[in-house]
Amino acid sequence: MSQTQADTRSSAAAADGQLDAIVIGAGFAGMFMVHRLREQGFTVHGFEAGEDVGGTWYWNRYPGARCDSESMYYSYSFLPELEQEWPLDERYPGQPVILRYLRHVAERLELREYFTFGARVVSATYDDDTNAWTVRTEDGTQARARYLITAVGCLSTANKPVFPGAEQFAGRSLHTGAWPHEPVDFTGQRVGVIGTGASGIQAIPVIAEQAGHLTVFQRTAQFTIPAANGPLDQDFVAMWKQNYQEWRRRGRYSRGGIPYPASVTSALEVSEEERNAAFEGAWDQGGFMFSQGTFYDLVVNEEANQTAADFVRTKISEIVHDPAVAEMLKPHTFPFGTKRLPLDTNYYQTFNRPNVTLVDLRATPIEEITPAGIRTAAGEYDLDIIVYATGFDALTGPLLTLGIQGRDGKALAGAWAEGPKTYLGLSVPGFPNLFTITGPGSPSVLSNMPVSIEQHVEWIGDCLGYLREHGVDTIEAQPDAMESWTEHVQQVAGHTLFPKAASWYMGANIPGKPRLFLPYIGGVGNYRDKCDAVAASGYEGFDLAQARAAAPA
Repeated sequence: MSQTQADTRSSAAAADGQLDAIVIGAGFAGMFMVHRLREQGFTVHGFEAGEDVGGTWYWNRYPGARCDSESMYYSYSFLPELEQEWPLDERYPGQPVILRYLRHVAERLELREYFTFGARVVSATYDDDTNAWTVRTEDGTQARARYLITAVGCLSTANKPVFPGAEQFAGRSLHTGAWPHEPVDFTGQRVGVIGTGASGIQAIPVIAEQAGHLTVFQRTAQFTIPAANGPLDQDFVAMWKQNYQEWRRRGRYSRGGIPYPASVTSALEVSEEERNAAFEGAWDQGGFMFSQGTFYDLVVNEEANQTAADFVRTKISEIVHDPAVAEMLKPHTFPFGTKRLPLDTNYYQTFNRPNVTLVDLRATPIEEITPAGIRTAAGEYDLDIIVYATGFDALTGPLLTLGIQGRDGKALAGAWAEGPKTYLGLSVPGFPNLFTITGPGSPSVLSNMPVSIEQHVEWIGDCLGYLREHGVDTIEAQPDAMESWTEHVQQVAGHTLFPKAASWYMGANIPGKPRLFLPYIGGVGNYRDKCDAVAASGYEGFDLAQARAAAPA
């Protein structure tokens, strides 16, 4: 089938609702998935809640929003001409740059016509008789397809904790995960930021530079390491682009999607002087080399981990002038690196500013949000703006909001009542022809996301091609395969210190959410090999069947 024929068929199919595949989301994952299936001659259409492409980077526009994967890695690998053309200016790309990149790709590949924007999906229901999924949006639009593919991201459903009195606040309330598109002027304003996770750590220094006064409400002190962001040397960029394909290849078979050199040295087998020198060098270099390139046992050995934690706590004391504030900023309740490790720009230094106050919510919890501001157990703070930097309902939240119902009307929320169990993070028993890009049980948030996204999109595209070639109508994960994979995911995590932290990796930031380690920590290279082996075996762990009735054309 020619590209013109495929485009014509896709447009006609979208018009009458009869499709091969529906894709939900128009970020990195959704855009590539639609492109890939279109190239394979499938009829495909996407639905996106936002008014344009961008996904996470369409919504997350808060001050200081920046990727913590370096610019060289945070892009598509399937567009070799674009990777040579696209300018690499800063070490870490900011939100406006990433959004501009995705919009450029959408234009370059003519993808927008394959999406309906401003269309928030509220239900997706599987029909056993026709082997089809029906998707409905908030405005009543519906479409049907044989395959349903979610590309909704891992961190796209904002966690909005309920504080007593929040609705009566007379000022402006904002959430970092749903930031306004127009600029927010903090000049001279009394601003309160609730939360010191990754988004708060990025936003706080920028807001502090503008605000009349900034009050930071911290529940849990965080470990954070310098990003050391700055302009990229263009000779380095030219060298990098000459070897792009090799760096891409290494990233695909690395631990986290970025080919950092792996350390073979234990933090406990060197002298304290040597160890601190290694930490100091990595601290100055910035980025994840501190956690991934110094010593191999930082997240598997408690004694080794303590050396890194002590180093960072010492750094906090060196940076923050007020000893009492420094102590409040020092984490003591979880091992280093077992919560998401943010990269910061002048985060600790910000607390030396005279217009910044730190409030320890462990000592003085929030009792109420009043019309004038926030009242804690210690007193009231008058505010003009409250910024909720309270994170996301990670991995499961974006999927559960879709209202997915599989065989016999079984809801995905019910299937995951005791925690999200999947086969490879891609499929769930009882939900035929449903694929979840970077779902729970895949490397996803523990990796450079474009690498994991591309691997999933390519695997799904190949799978659908195989099903078409072999006349298969439904593919569904087997319960035993799901249980075995979920057990493996938990066992691998159990060999690390990660489960010791009450983190969103464990679902611990959402009241009532079952505790289960959500991503796969075994590495993107090992995971890729497993997925490839499953495909090579004719999709071991899946049931492949002919339809009982005719499927949509």
